[in-house]
Amino acid sequence: MGTSYSITDKFGEDLACLLAEKIVKRYTDFHSAAFIKEVAVSTKGKTYTQRVEVIADLLDIHLPFAYKEAIHILLSILGEENPKETGMFTNFYWVLPIGKYVEKYGLSDYNVSMRAIAEITKRNTGEYAIRPFIRNFPAHTLQIMEKWAQSDNFHLRRLASEGLRPKLPWATRLDTFNHCPEKVFKILEILKEDPVLFVKKSVANHLTDWLKVDKDATMPLLRRWATSNNKHTMWIVKRASRKIDLLLADTVDR
Repeated sequence: MGTSYSITDKFGEDLACLLAEKIVKRYTDFHSAAFIKEVAVSTKGKTYTQRVEVIADLLDIHLPFAYKEAIHILLSILGEENPKETGMFTNFYWVLPIGKYVEKYGLSDYNVSMRAIAEITKRNTGEYAIRPFIRNFPAHTLQIMEKWAQSDNFHLRRLASEGLRPKLPWATRLDTFNHCPEKVFKILEILKEDPVLFVKKSVANHLTDWLKVDKDATMPLLRRWATSNNKHTMWIVKRASRKIDLLLADTVDR
């Protein structure tokens, strides 16, 4: 994740204090002291991913029971969007438990949750939160992600790729489209000339995933992209194929 500190250590009492300070300004009935104490105790001895989930679970306990009301409070503390391609795990690391909260508790309120994921990804990332929605509502979610792929916001464009990766790090595998990768490739086609490095890296890493999942389906796409004169498409092809012999040398290195 490119941090200079222990990511695990960030998700404990200090983060609980930070979240409580933000939340109580929007929701005065929030029991800050109890929340902070419970986070401090419950995160001890836990891994990074376990800590993120613990904090999300405690947010669910201490926020209003109604999901719409709770997510409205959480979205209200997000602040300004991240204008940079970096900082999602530094300046905006504290947003991760909010994404986990949506992932765990928002499935029954699809539209509200998808809007929440869009806002979360503009600060941190929605790549984990969106995966259960893809699994449960694949067609509808693909339609939304196709729109995101055409967005003016590069965070949303990146999510359109990153959230659909079949072998996303730190996440369970997404095999929803293993037998129909063309549905995902349709979105990657929209992104193949994206000028933003943040997006290009995601598309390239996404294709690397597919080379491991279904090389026969991915090779024709890469060979076709390798004939492009677009510098961004060529960058993606070179990065995606850098560790695997794709027999593309004649076209990629021209």
